[in-house]
Amino acid sequence: MTKNIRPVTQADIDGLKTVLDSCGLFPSEYLDEMISDYFNNADTQDIWFTCIDNKLPVAIGYCVPEKLTNGTYNLLAIGVSENSQRKGIANEMMNYIERQLKSKDGRILIVETSSDDAQIGARNLYQKIGYSQEAVIRDFWNDGEDKIVFWKKL
Repeated sequence: MTKNIRPVTQADIDGLKTVLDSCGLFPSEYLDEMISDYFNNADTQDIWFTCIDNKLPVAIGYCVPEKLTNGTYNLLAIGVSENSQRKGIANEMMNYIERQLKSKDGRILIVETSSDDAQIGARNLYQKIGYSQEAVIRDFWNDGEDKIVFWKKL
């Protein structure tokens, strides 16, 4: 198994859509519009990254700086294809983005997730790797589905 984490390239898009369809992070048809600035704006600060396993994308991550802050970043998306879950890839993806942000003088990384039972694994991962639960915004995603915000000093 040859696995590495690196920035997304245009050639990854179809494979990333397969990852999205598998993990249900967000509808894959949104990807082209979401990632267009990353490919078309030389000044973008968006960070898109992927894990490649046996020459195919198996994970996707998306992180941006928080506007009007000094060194605060928000991980907006991280997902691992269903058949690659529970193999430590999400943890490796988090280590990758933390290293990238530290190299850019990042101070803080926040991660927002859901109180939905489907996100228990994600919430446990964030706590296991040193993130603190900082906030709960009730009924954010839907009635009875809260936004949970995790925080880590880099």
